[in-house]
Amino acid sequence: QVQLIESGGGLVQAGGSLRLSCAASGRTFSSKTMAWFRQAPGKEREFVSAVNSNTALTYYADSVKGRFTISRDNAKNTVYLQMNSLKPEDTAVYYCAADYSRTYTYTRNAEEYDSWGQGTQVTVSS
Repeated sequence: QVQLIESGGGLVQAGGSLRLSCAASGRTFSSKTMAWFRQAPGKEREFVSAVNSNTALTYYADSVKGRFTISRDNAKNTVYLQMNSLKPEDTAVYYCAADYSRTYTYTRNAEEYDSWGQGTQVTVSS
């Protein structure tokens, strides 16, 4: 099973940037689609972005498209989320997730992801 540990969250002013990292254990990391989700207080967990195993395909929620960039380094077993032009509405706990059943495609359904990190808090002040 893949274990995931997120880092890089924090407090930033609107318009600022943060880079989240998700370090994964396990030798099969490179064969899995990876994703970022977020959950704000009182709201459901929502899809943010995903990247397939060979990084040929990336996917974004409309709310972050053009501002966030997902990437992965399979040699380092790490997936990243570069977040620019942050807005107060981006405030949430951000989670990294691994999908064991998909290599080249993705899903936005959180229930279909198999491993989750503990989350990292991102707070954007206005």
